[in-house]
Amino acid sequence: MKKLLLLNIVGLSPKHIGAHTPNLKKLADKGCQSFIHSMLPAVTCSVQTTYFTGETPAQHGIVGNGWYFRDQAEVRLWHQSNHLIQAEQIWTNLKKLDTSASSANIFCWYNMYCPADTAVTVRPMYPSDGRKIPDIYTAPKSLRAKLNSKLGAFPLFNFWGPKSNIKSSEWITDSAVYCLEQNKPNFAAVYLPHLDYALQKVGPEHPSIADELKAIDKQAGKLIRYAQKNNYQLVALSEYGIHSVSRTCHINRLFRKKGWLSIREELGLELLDAGASKVFAVADHQVAHIYIKDESLRLEVRELLAQQDEIDLILGEEEKIAQGLNHARSGELIAVCKTDAWFSYYYWLDDNKAPDFARCVDIHRKPGYDPVELFIDPAIKFPLLKVVKKLIQKKLGFRTLMDLIPLDTSLVKGSHGAVSSKPEEGAIFISSEAGALTEEQKAAGISATHVYASLLRLLR
Repeated sequence: MKKLLLLNIVGLSPKHIGAHTPNLKKLADKGCQSFIHSMLPAVTCSVQTTYFTGETPAQHGIVGNGWYFRDQAEVRLWHQSNHLIQAEQIWTNLKKLDTSASSANIFCWYNMYCPADTAVTVRPMYPSDGRKIPDIYTAPKSLRAKLNSKLGAFPLFNFWGPKSNIKSSEWITDSAVYCLEQNKPNFAAVYLPHLDYALQKVGPEHPSIADELKAIDKQAGKLIRYAQKNNYQLVALSEYGIHSVSRTCHINRLFRKKGWLSIREELGLELLDAGASKVFAVADHQVAHIYIKDESLRLEVRELLAQQDEIDLILGEEEKIAQGLNHARSGELIAVCKTDAWFSYYYWLDDNKAPDFARCVDIHRKPGYDPVELFIDPAIKFPLLKVVKKLIQKKLGFRTLMDLIPLDTSLVKGSHGAVSSKPEEGAIFISSEAGALTEEQKAAGISATHVYASLLRLLR
């Protein structure tokens, strides 16, 4: 079996390849480049799983970055167990093709308990005193101490949140090089997220994106040079492109005003009571799964959604089949925004009633995705002083909220999830091997479900 290194450079599009990405441009010029047709939903967990299985969400079950767990009446996003995937993955298939083959999963999603021989992913510690301590999960377990010793603690607060920057992708790159050197896997997939967050924060047309492209290309260059020196074929791809956005659809507020969404009050603040709601949505970037407990409301819900100018598509049963989203985890309806809009998870009508986690970076408690976590509330006059004060309180053993996040969705300038109509603004596929794609695929693009076959063909 041959060797292949996959770089998942999230948010990278064909239009980005040029002067700001010399390492990636050189790779494409020597090998081949095309685009990947957008799939629904164009979000991280769904697309990655399609790349690694060759199946649609209807088969592999990853219908978004999270969904409503009906048996527990809870919304859960960003869970990490590989057992959630319901289709055979590339890590397992490699062993079937060659029992001596080995693989590595470096920060790609559903990393925990993945069948890969080597695995590294973010896994913070949450002590009972309310602290959030940077850490990682690895397989084998001994790798965790080795990486922490060699590279220092994973820069969690540079991975996501207001301080997100290139430092986290630098750490991931260095950890990938270490794992490649130590274990020499036949196949390794490396997740480099930096560009994605920068694009969501300021939008794809912001002048600062040129520097962000240079920064992520530098990290890609380290891995490209390692691969070339060690006889690895290369594939660099992305999951989706980022759209400029200027408006938000507060879909759950629509349902609340209709009396369909149920609220539970705790300490004067409001929590979504999903299990008691007749209708509610799990908002996930530009896609929303709408769960309808009262079937008699389905038509009325659809009519309400059709009246919203921000919404482009509404998928019922037939449409879900056509899009490969007819899975039990999907909502009864799925709404897709127009490319200049995105869905918030907000369900409260008065910001004074917003739950305490709304103003925090808290990806696991929010019943939907929240890109506003990339910002510090501009209303805070001296944010650094507030942060220092709260850190001191935590060090002294006091529980305190890091309530620095605004409730202003207009701050968000980029999003994804909807299908891009312009290939140059969507997902990209680059390979060091000119024969990685057929001539037709080079000209007309490659489907997301065919990425899997292209990877296996290179390995064989």
